[in-house]
Amino acid sequence: MTLSIRSGELIALLGPSGCGKTTTLRMIGGFVDVSSGRICSAGRDITGLAPNRRNMGFVFQNYALFPHMTVAQNVAFGLEMRKVSRAEIERKVKAALERVRLGKLSDRLPKQLSGGQQQRVAIARALVVEPDVLLLDEPLSNLDAALRHEMKTEIRQLQQSLGVTTVLVTHDQDEAISTADRMVLMNNGRVEQIGEPSALFDRPASRFTAEFMGIPNLLRGRMKSGNLFELESGLQLCLEGQKRIIGDATLALRAESLTLATEGAEFSGNVLKGQIQLVGYHGTTVEYQVRTSNEMLLTTRVTAPALGGNDILAVGTGVDICWPASAGTLVPET
Repeated sequence: MTLSIRSGELIALLGPSGCGKTTTLRMIGGFVDVSSGRICSAGRDITGLAPNRRNMGFVFQNYALFPHMTVAQNVAFGLEMRKVSRAEIERKVKAALERVRLGKLSDRLPKQLSGGQQQRVAIARALVVEPDVLLLDEPLSNLDAALRHEMKTEIRQLQQSLGVTTVLVTHDQDEAISTADRMVLMNNGRVEQIGEPSALFDRPASRFTAEFMGIPNLLRGRMKSGNLFELESGLQLCLEGQKRIIGDATLALRAESLTLATEGAEFSGNVLKGQIQLVGYHGTTVEYQVRTSNEMLLTTRVTAPALGGNDILAVGTGVDICWPASAGTLVPET
């Protein structure tokens, strides 16, 4: 793989388990040997350098805090290894702990901290040495949902305020979308697609990207004459603004692109008759699975009714499932 990371950006490596994202991060950090190629940082070749000579901060998935050391001692460890003066260590440790809002907990042991506080200690320890690059290995995976959301915001704000180049590994697309300047989606050790979060979310370049980014409606077929797209079932759909693909292709439709209408209502675009098979209430949204008359199962997600569940459609309700011809993205079937 070839990857160039811009100075000061936060880039997310994501993909399914076993795709190579953590191995890539560990190669950058010097914990896994590179079989071929080079790794350069700040204009110098660091391929053969040991981790402690790369000037990088690494936050491990389990934080790797020393249990017998206090918070302050954990943060000071890297500076002590660099033979920094005691006065300078005290100044930098104090500033680092204040930055992550742990200034009053400097004398506590890791076991006396919450998961979020332990993570802040690990981040402070990585940043106190003023690294060229900050490496984060799934830093939110051990936190509950509420704390994960809070820490996700804190990491992004801290990274932006310091301007430190950051590489984040995650398998969570929502985490990557909300924190990264660019995302690198990996598949079997290679880069499947790289770009801004909106590009991968709205314009997937392959079926793999569409599936990983959570697009539920993937319709196989072939382009025909004009703007017609013929599905495997023989049903023809109208497309607008899509690049023409020769051979097998997939139309990727996000659940939010589809709407439901009562049978017989007028709609310009693609309309299929169907019956609701499953209803999922998610608080602010309602997700419907609709089986169409030609036995396709399509998923749509709509805003939940503001006043209770009286307007939520029941299983078995006959509906028209509709979407504009311009919706979706056509990708090669590979």
